[in-house]
Amino acid sequence: MAPASMPLPAATGARNWRDYALLLALACCWSSTYPLAKLALDTIPPITFIAARSLIAAAFLFAILWMRGVRIPTDAKAWKLFATQQLINSTFPFLIITWSQQYVPASNTVVLASTTPIFAFLITSLITRHEPATLLKLAGAILGLAGTAVIVGLDALGGLGSEIIAEIAILLATISFACATIFGLRLSDYDPMVVAAGSLLFGGLVLLPPSLIIDQPWSLHPTPTAIIATVVMGIVSSALGLMLFYVCLGRLGTLTTNAQGYLRIPIGVGLSVLLLGESVPSNLALGLLLVMAGVAAMTVPAEKFKLR
Repeated sequence: MAPASMPLPAATGARNWRDYALLLALACCWSSTYPLAKLALDTIPPITFIAARSLIAAAFLFAILWMRGVRIPTDAKAWKLFATQQLINSTFPFLIITWSQQYVPASNTVVLASTTPIFAFLITSLITRHEPATLLKLAGAILGLAGTAVIVGLDALGGLGSEIIAEIAILLATISFACATIFGLRLSDYDPMVVAAGSLLFGGLVLLPPSLIIDQPWSLHPTPTAIIATVVMGIVSSALGLMLFYVCLGRLGTLTTNAQGYLRIPIGVGLSVLLLGESVPSNLALGLLLVMAGVAAMTVPAEKFKLR
């Protein structure tokens, strides 16, 4: 049996086109999350939906690990790390986001949820300081926050209602994603597939009892579209996406890995228009451009702009 631990290249090492190809693959996996969720939530309640996609993803990854002959860690330390990471990277934020998506279009959700790099930068530069901050990245964070304010702020002018509250909730979930990215560095000694499988299994099992009690899944009547969306999201967005996330985190570091949010915006908005027929309102388009410009600026290596 192969060990569950697999050293990853240092995040500070030389990067090549393969690393950025992985980043693009991660963006493609995660950009489909919100359009697919919107399709599934029509007939599947949020708790049951998240539990189902987590357990489907975990089963998929455990099957691959079994075929690879990879041993799953059984010590309490590893599973404590998996559990903590899952709570702040998936269970808590996705419960909030899936609730919010009942009121917010998928395209808006894509843009708001893609502000993770901005919050990761702020937490890194002001609190953890585990990666260097630069003036260029600071400018990118300001642009990104301005874009977020445009998306949420212009809606707020129409009156405070369920939509603005839901959009603010998505931003809170995004802060949780940023914290999870930083915490995830502690898991770099484990095989990314092991981390993804363990985390998803924990998340699915935690939500299974509430799903059975509150939603009573046997009484639901999900449409074929909702079932297909849940399965695809479990395998592509959750299983493959989470595995790629830990690979990129080990290779590229926190800030650059989070910058895949920049790539997710056009892909995710495009999928929302294609799959859901959503339009792109003017304030969303302006906010999208500002957020993309901000996150793009945060990915440029400029050591000479390092803050002292």
